[in-house]
Amino acid sequence: MVLPYQDSPKGKKQQVRLMFNNIAARYDFLNRLLSFSIDRFWRKKAISLLRDLSPRTLLDVATGTGDLALEAHSLRPEKIIGTDISEAMLAIALRKVKRKKMEHLIGFVQGDAENLPFEESDFDAVVTAFGVRNFEDIQKGIDEMFRVLRSGGQVVVLELSKPLNPVFSGLYRFYFTQVLPAVGRWVSNDRSAYRYLPDSVYDFPDRESFVAILEAAGFKKCRFFSFTMGIASIYTGFKP
Repeated sequence: MVLPYQDSPKGKKQQVRLMFNNIAARYDFLNRLLSFSIDRFWRKKAISLLRDLSPRTLLDVATGTGDLALEAHSLRPEKIIGTDISEAMLAIALRKVKRKKMEHLIGFVQGDAENLPFEESDFDAVVTAFGVRNFEDIQKGIDEMFRVLRSGGQVVVLELSKPLNPVFSGLYRFYFTQVLPAVGRWVSNDRSAYRYLPDSVYDFPDRESFVAILEAAGFKKCRFFSFTMGIASIYTGFKP
């Protein structure tokens, strides 16, 4: 298992919480810098997959600083809930929502993605961006998303993935394993967090394998879309 702090005796959940608490203040800045702001385009594409569903209630799992939850307001749902294991990330998400005066629409709950604090069939849609690879047990986290979805509901998962083009893949790997960790370490003052990022991406199941995880949870009509030469993928499925 890939861990943020390999020498720590703590489990992955505790390490991930600590890591995101440590880097929360610089997280958004580094996301924009290291992705050249392409992450905004990916989030828009992920949310666009829900337009036909027109969900009234939406859950954003591993919401982080709330960017996907904020993007989801374009769907005009009645309620959006974001949940995350890191209280420092949620504090930033809440400040963003207050600045945009969206407290009536978007709320946040601290919680574990593998044991979501919601009832069965509570939501019309469940979304998540760049969070699943941080789960201690990916299948359990996906099972929980299935549990809290109503019948006919849709899941949308945005994750980083390995590039498809072999030439670009080599250049990307150099950037991802050499440049990104150095910049991330310098800006965030966390030596491990941005070394863990590429390790967690390369350890994540390939596209077909992740679709199989969705299907094992019970999702139907599962498929994936790759973007930006394969460095990001969006997965979707429906609860029958």
